[in-house]
Amino acid sequence: MNRRQFLTKTTAALAVASFPNLIPASALGRDNTVAPSNRITLGIIGCGRQSAHANIPGFLVQPDAQIVAVCDVDSWRLEGARKQVEAHYAGQKTSGVFKGCTTFRDWQELLARKDIDAVMIATPDHWHMIQAIAALKAGKDVSCEKPLTRNIAEGRRLVQVVKEQNRVFCTDSEFRTYNILRKSAQLVRNGKLGKLQRIITGTPKDTTLAAQPNMPVPPELDYEMWLGPAPAAPYTEQRVHPRHNDKGRPGWITIRDYADGMLANWGAHWNDIAMWASNTEHTGPVEVEATGTFAPAGNLWNVVQEFEAHFRYANGVTLTCKSDHPFIRFEGTEGWLQVDHPMHIELSNEDLLSWEPGPNDVRLRSMSSEKREFLDAVKSRQQPQYSAEGGHRTASLSHLALAAIQVGRKLKWDPVAENVVGDAEANQSLQPRPIRGDWKI
Repeated sequence: MNRRQFLTKTTAALAVASFPNLIPASALGRDNTVAPSNRITLGIIGCGRQSAHANIPGFLVQPDAQIVAVCDVDSWRLEGARKQVEAHYAGQKTSGVFKGCTTFRDWQELLARKDIDAVMIATPDHWHMIQAIAALKAGKDVSCEKPLTRNIAEGRRLVQVVKEQNRVFCTDSEFRTYNILRKSAQLVRNGKLGKLQRIITGTPKDTTLAAQPNMPVPPELDYEMWLGPAPAAPYTEQRVHPRHNDKGRPGWITIRDYADGMLANWGAHWNDIAMWASNTEHTGPVEVEATGTFAPAGNLWNVVQEFEAHFRYANGVTLTCKSDHPFIRFEGTEGWLQVDHPMHIELSNEDLLSWEPGPNDVRLRSMSSEKREFLDAVKSRQQPQYSAEGGHRTASLSHLALAAIQVGRKLKWDPVAENVVGDAEANQSLQPRPIRGDWKI
């Protein structure tokens, strides 16, 4: 029990003993409510599209959590997040009024709050690991958007810090909560397709955009903080995110200084399910081969456009990830199974749809939501299903594919040492990019 928890619980106990009729039922955890002292206090770092429409609503509906702070470098988005949080909690009060969500422009100030138990990180990809590791060192449990990392060294460092700090870390991805994907993985793990031979995943294709004119930085945006560790670059709206709009797709997703496009983004969804189903989620491939084409030189949106990457694992299973449409397909010696987004399943044997594991079979635990999974892990102090190690291994696939495309040859990968065997050029291509400024992991 930390000091805040001790003081809160002691004060509440004394108050109940002295004035039992003055304490509302909600403060005692009755009437299907959770006492404030038992709620997990949360800070949201990054209030863009994903937070506004998934992360904040996902935590607001959890009775044992309370969002107490939000942070963003864009004051318009920051104010929108504050209003969203306070409007929800106001709706739960008879007075219809609630004030109590603090706003921060600097995420370091949010992490300095001692009364925050955990944080949700939903910033652009180039910020993920710097903020996640700082949060872990500040004593916070962390849920972080995927893809977790921009390079393999970042991921391994993250896993180490989670262990060193004894914190809970969740790779935030909703795909494991979809029953159709859980059941698919369960069928594969239990050999219902025979011996698994091949997995194929598909992602949408990224678009590109020519160079854009420089623009004045909007007054609501701290652009220097938005860039952070990334190279200095002039502001243009298509580099960052649409102004005064939390629904539009941000441009940074398609710029290599900040992200790796659909290969890493949608790939993190499907390839995680592939590794979950084949029981390889905490290891890596032993061979990697990939081809791909990039946008014309000078384009602003410059991530890989079309690609096909092949990964072979030590157990003989091959995984192919390619630009196509969003889907996953499993092929075994006795059948196949394919799920196309949005979660339409086809099987070679439709009778398998009704199959349920018995007492001696592998049963994968169902999850109502990834937010619930994180909160339960915070309470139990056990790592969630999609842990830091799993998120790191999934992200590593996109880094390895890009390295194979860059050097133009097959790579022999050591998943334990996490380096390319006998290929100095490939290992060099996997090294982290220089970090601008004083930001460190």
